[in-house]
Amino acid sequence: MKKLMLFTVIVAISIATKAQQYYDVTKYGAKKDSSTLATKSIAAAIAAASKAGGGTVYFPAGKYLTGPIHLKSNITILIDAGAELHFSDNFDHYLPMVESRYEGVDVFSFSPLFYAYKAENIAIKGRGLINGHGKKWWDYALTFYKNQTARNKYQLLFDSANKNIVLPDDATQMQRGFLRPPFIQPLYCKNVLIEGITITNSPFWTVNPEFCENVTVTGVTINNPKSPNTDGINPSSCRYVHISDCHISVGDDCITIKSGKDVPGRTKAFPAENITITNCTMLSGHGGVVIGSEMSGDVKKVTISNCVFDGTDRGIRIKTTRGRGGVVEDIRVDNIVMKNIRDQAIVLDMEYSKTKPEPVSERTPKFRNIRFSNITAYTKKAMYINGLDEMPVSEISLHDVVFEAETGIVIRNVQDIELRHVRVNTKTGPAVSAEKSSRILIDALSTVKPLMDAPLIRLTDVKEALLTNHWLFDGSHKFADIKGAATSNILLHNNILKGATVTTAADVPTGTVQL
Repeated sequence: MKKLMLFTVIVAISIATKAQQYYDVTKYGAKKDSSTLATKSIAAAIAAASKAGGGTVYFPAGKYLTGPIHLKSNITILIDAGAELHFSDNFDHYLPMVESRYEGVDVFSFSPLFYAYKAENIAIKGRGLINGHGKKWWDYALTFYKNQTARNKYQLLFDSANKNIVLPDDATQMQRGFLRPPFIQPLYCKNVLIEGITITNSPFWTVNPEFCENVTVTGVTINNPKSPNTDGINPSSCRYVHISDCHISVGDDCITIKSGKDVPGRTKAFPAENITITNCTMLSGHGGVVIGSEMSGDVKKVTISNCVFDGTDRGIRIKTTRGRGGVVEDIRVDNIVMKNIRDQAIVLDMEYSKTKPEPVSERTPKFRNIRFSNITAYTKKAMYINGLDEMPVSEISLHDVVFEAETGIVIRNVQDIELRHVRVNTKTGPAVSAEKSSRILIDALSTVKPLMDAPLIRLTDVKEALLTNHWLFDGSHKFADIKGAATSNILLHNNILKGATVTTAADVPTGTVQL
């Protein structure tokens, strides 16, 4: 009996040891001094782990030079403290081209630096560094077309691999045929974890899962210098995504949620949904958290909370344009602090590119049910909401929001918006300016810095508005300025105006404004 028990223990230990076995890349020929390209050695370690049913491919401290790394199911890449992976900037090392996605369009292109296709249970983690050495990619993309006289070998390969791709409305970029690879792109994968690592110098988008399910990105630091399109974390057409405790400073948007562009996105019809973003800090970047403009497959059920943006061009930005189609809906933004925002703190813009109005169709995008609360922002412009003539933004609310800004909130083509307990301190212009909008509730709006020459609220061609529970600070001169022949049903109720005026332009129909 004792022998049987001892045998059982030995077998259990053997199984546990095998399950916990590390596949050290140096045992497969990788050099720790970056003297030799380690791509084949790393692939051999991954293959050995995969053959055993899975395992951890381990990078001890040292510097490794490599080309693309392709993960398989049940593989963890562990980059230990002191380990650095330096990716080659030789474009040939990223051939042959693989199935990929570029700005919402399905293509075959250069292999991403980390790539997985239809894999499950994969991870990239550790306290080490991965460096994409993107400068050669950036410079080539920026200068290549100026001096081009004939299509080069990369473009010819791209042409051959993409004869039947579905093109977006503006196919210019695809037709160029030189598309920089993203740094990390799992494609059609499940159970993806990216944890703890530091990432720098991405050739293109940095962490870019596409068509994935159950993705976690946590404790990651991304530092890209000023550079073209080097977004931080871009989940696209993914569901069940968790982004937390990340520190991001990049050359484009810090975090962006997408779901495909134009006809390619609507054809796939794979939404981005069930996404949480929390406890992150964003520094340099065009936007802190951005949705779109590639959102043709829909973006739904997103929460953004407990984040700090310091130095981004914009804070929260949702953008689209005619031709995209798709819907952005059920978005919650809460408990955010923004400082040194160079443009708008909050943007909802359906005219990201200028186009002419067209009949409502599958090409018409929609923004609806988007809620902002508990936000403090020091910014150039407080907020900009711009819907389409044929499709207004709808069901928007701001609650307990403070803007310290040069200019205030601008609203155009919006239906059903509520501003409750919002404070806007501006240097010029109204705190809130609304145009061509309907059903507006402004409750307890305030400014501690009233301006002599500007009203607190300006309404132009607004239908149905309730201005209520305002208690103006001393020194307020103008409460509301109402104008426009299309104005109707403006009700002012329960306001303490302290002598501030309400002016109604001559073109406003008689009886429209009820004091």
